[in-house]
Amino acid sequence: MIHFPAQRRGPLSALSLRLAAALGLVLAVVAAVYFDRDGYRDVNEDGLTLLDCFYYAVVSLSTTGYGDITPAAPSARLVNVLFVTPARVLFLIILVGTTLEVLTEQYRTGRRLTRWRRSVKDHVIICGYGTKGRSAVSALLENGLDKSRIVVVERSPGALRQATSAGLVAIEGSATRSSVLNEAHVRNAKAVIIATDSDDASVLVALTVRQLTVGQVRIIAAAREAENAPLLKQSGAHHVIVSSATAGRLLGLSTSAPPLIDVVEDLLTPGQGMALAMRSAERSEVGRSPRELDTLVIALVRRGKVVTLSDRAAAVIETGDMLVHVRDDRPQPAGTPG
Repeated sequence: MIHFPAQRRGPLSALSLRLAAALGLVLAVVAAVYFDRDGYRDVNEDGLTLLDCFYYAVVSLSTTGYGDITPAAPSARLVNVLFVTPARVLFLIILVGTTLEVLTEQYRTGRRLTRWRRSVKDHVIICGYGTKGRSAVSALLENGLDKSRIVVVERSPGALRQATSAGLVAIEGSATRSSVLNEAHVRNAKAVIIATDSDDASVLVALTVRQLTVGQVRIIAAAREAENAPLLKQSGAHHVIVSSATAGRLLGLSTSAPPLIDVVEDLLTPGQGMALAMRSAERSEVGRSPRELDTLVIALVRRGKVVTLSDRAAAVIETGDMLVHVRDDRPQPAGTPG
């Protein structure tokens, strides 16, 4: 099942408001009739109880009108003309409006689904919307990827609600199933990020994605244990990030070289000061040394491979190179050019 980003006010909220309005209208009519109960005639001629007033209000507003309770006094008839009859019309409008809103919402959802299926392409699929999945989405958005090009695959209802509340399209189901990945249009995807809670599930997802895409879609997977990284690569993952090993290295650095931790956190935390970025080499930069540029370049990406500045091949920038650099990620004051 495909879940679209949450609307400002969902159909359930609209229905609740209409139900509350209808109930309030019934109670108002009950109060008016009960206040003037002596002006009404009952077939039993024993007077109107509070239950009789509820009964009269419901059958009157629903236009059923059995006629067993009728307004006899002029005051009761005046209340019917000036209040009960307009309330009856308003009650019908509420009922019809609720039905129309439900049908309209179903139509809109169907149209959104059709439009989405036609336009989804070159998107990124996030398998798992836990801590790792949410962090991956944040990084994608920080690098300029539009929310409409991110699709979340998740089984947990709570995580699905979080994804749609964040403005993302979410597909309910297990990413290990071919039918769910096909629903996410995995063959048209640009990349698949596997951020599941277990390495076993990650391996199954990688195998399924590789089988469906014939290796044409880039797969990036997170592994909890380093010993499972080779298995994930054999399963089709192009890149594997070992979360436990990375955390361990950071813990070690915090002991031996504490300032380095601050630098790493600065690079990984948006809006703190520094951020890693990548851009294409400009024509004026081709043939120059990356160390001569005003931009702080730390590596080159040449024909899909990373070339560090210590490598002799990185002495000169070539046409088609991508520059990995550190940019200023601090929020710009209002009126300051970026």
